[in-house]
Amino acid sequence: MASVVRQGTRREVELGMLLMTIAMLLFPASDALAKFLTATLTPVQIAAARFLLQSLLLLPVLLIYKRGRLPPAPGARHLALGALIALAVIFLFSGLHYLPIANNTALFFIEPLLLTLISALALRETVSPRQWMAVLIGLVGALIVLRPNWTAYGPAAIFPVAAGAFFAGFLALTRVVGGRDDALTLAFWTGMAATLVLAPIMGLDLLIEGRPIRLPSLPAPGVWPLLLGVGAIAAATNVLTALALRRADAGVLAPFQYLEILSATLWGWLIFSEIPDLLTGIGAAIIVGSGLYVFTHPGQPADPRSG
Repeated sequence: MASVVRQGTRREVELGMLLMTIAMLLFPASDALAKFLTATLTPVQIAAARFLLQSLLLLPVLLIYKRGRLPPAPGARHLALGALIALAVIFLFSGLHYLPIANNTALFFIEPLLLTLISALALRETVSPRQWMAVLIGLVGALIVLRPNWTAYGPAAIFPVAAGAFFAGFLALTRVVGGRDDALTLAFWTGMAATLVLAPIMGLDLLIEGRPIRLPSLPAPGVWPLLLGVGAIAAATNVLTALALRRADAGVLAPFQYLEILSATLWGWLIFSEIPDLLTGIGAAIIVGSGLYVFTHPGQPADPRSG
């Protein structure tokens, strides 16, 4: 009987790893669609549509999961989480407007290292000297990725770094309030909260860029399929990640998020003919290596960029 249990557990873990792999390979497709959309919509508009459509698409799944009952209305924790994830996605999409997808994704993945800093300084969690060394090495990797692109892209290269910082704050707060909601409920209400946060500031990025402010209007018909694609991929990756986390520990699944860098490179090459240079590859490898080291030690949650 014990061997049957062990075999069943192993199969569950293997299924969780497969689901996480699919989610991480799929997510950069959303970035590719968002990069297309930045030609006609602002990052705030894309982010707002992304969260709204994500929540609407998750709603029937959530109702089935909850047997027809919608969870209680969101509280202050959901609004705070929504604000953090909204800012993270705005900066991520802003970076996509200027940077190749692979570079944007590689710089975003200083997030696990920033989360280590927040965990030590704000959450008072114990961080070993080796983990601090991994953080410093990872930041060196980020500087290597930035160096060849600063002349070409200017301060825009900071956008994905800011996205990683806000997402690290999102994860840290999720850790503090964790356990009150299941993954699907948290993803649904956080998405709705992010939509509420973004709605009043639509057009702010137009003001910052010095472009004329105009009343919000519905996107052109040809834009809707791309927006639906962004929302559908976000919803699908949330569901896949939630299912994966039910079958395997977060520590087992966490390293799989770095598959996003490989997938982002592939999408960038296939759609935009973007090929990362050697220094970008070296910097990304350093970030991945240091991040994997951090994730192999206790205290770091999986980071599927869900929300």
